[in-house]
Amino acid sequence: MLARVLIIEDNLANLELMTYLLVAFGHVPLTTQNGEEGLAAARRETPDVIVCDIQLPGIDGYSVARQIKAEAALRAIPVVAVTALAMVGDREKALASGFDGYVSKPIDPETFVAHVESFLRPEQRSSRVMPEASAAAALPPKNRQVTVLAVDDQSVNLILKRSILEPLGFVVLTADGMAEALRLARKTPPDLIISDMNMADGNGFDFIKAVKADPRLKEIPFVFVTSTYCDEASRAKGLALGAQRFLFRPIEPEVLVAELEASLSEAKARQL
Repeated sequence: MLARVLIIEDNLANLELMTYLLVAFGHVPLTTQNGEEGLAAARRETPDVIVCDIQLPGIDGYSVARQIKAEAALRAIPVVAVTALAMVGDREKALASGFDGYVSKPIDPETFVAHVESFLRPEQRSSRVMPEASAAAALPPKNRQVTVLAVDDQSVNLILKRSILEPLGFVVLTADGMAEALRLARKTPPDLIISDMNMADGNGFDFIKAVKADPRLKEIPFVFVTSTYCDEASRAKGLALGAQRFLFRPIEPEVLVAELEASLSEAKARQL
């Protein structure tokens, strides 16, 4: 039997990445986004291990760890800190507060699950490896040479997209802003563009307008995936500007891949 892992993380992108990786290895993630909810979930669910961010709204991770270790029913549960803090003494402070381990951000998809599993009993550890047995790779592989340009200002979201698509044979180019994305697209026109809405040098609407205004790029299928513009007005505007899909996060990897496949098929059909 694999593990039930409680994740306490307020950053949605990091939460999605950790959830995806744990599911890919067969574990059951339980998620909360602040310290109070995390403590309540720990008491209610008694998970096998807790992964907790340090910088949380309300009570911080240090307080969460101290309270967990102060309760007899919870203190045996391993608690792993996940944080971007990198100052001298941060690791020692985390361990002194009751954390049993420490993982630095940005999260490394190749090592994250193994680090969490080091706090589990041997029979709870997965025998799977990345990427062959990931949730995305479990989908039927296809013989193809499809290039996808992924655009997002959050590196963790780009890592997540690569971890989903590359095991399936996609070539994934990445950019964190509109200018870089347009440069890459004009140099190596992709078969599909998947874009977030938030960028340092504009937004997704600005980006799709630039793509559709370029004769070399305008026929490339364009898919939005966003967790911030989650309203029907934004969706309608994106589709009106030429996007084939306007998807809301969180989204299951299998659903995302299916939507991208459908967009590619529709674009190919239009060319016939």
